[in-house]
Amino acid sequence: MKRVKFITLTNQEKRDSKNMSEMMKLVCGECGTINQFSIERLDATPMCGMCKQKLFSGKPISVTGERLIKHIENSRLPVLIDFWAPWCGPCVSFAPVYEEFASRAGNQLRVLKVDTQANEQAAVDFNIRSIPTLSLFLNGEEKGRMSGGIGLPQLQQWVVQQLNAEN
Repeated sequence: MKRVKFITLTNQEKRDSKNMSEMMKLVCGECGTINQFSIERLDATPMCGMCKQKLFSGKPISVTGERLIKHIENSRLPVLIDFWAPWCGPCVSFAPVYEEFASRAGNQLRVLKVDTQANEQAAVDFNIRSIPTLSLFLNGEEKGRMSGGIGLPQLQQWVVQQLNAEN
């Protein structure tokens, strides 16, 4: 299975990280605890300090509106969100593509999903007008938004384009 790299540290950044022990935060998908660890441990499958679960499961993390905000505000990694609903045909059709994307993203991206039927206020707060809608955040700011389901190659390309766009 091919993995896609979304963030890459240069050798200098890795050395600087080791010297300065640069820290990063990541919210546990299981218990919601904010974990802080050295960025160099990102490739070592970090575990939650509270519940001891892996911080990366290779699957989209289902979140509520409150947890969504917590992930966006406390992640150094890009955060991709799928706003969907179980009654939505295109959402259900897109789900396997999104799951495959999550498995390929590995520890390079936080991949979340929000059920807008169960979390109506989150849909209102994020101004979701149609579903499925994908929203990509980096450093707490929205980098891009797209409505409608797409194929895996197009999803990978869209994420890379959004992360490389100058804003």
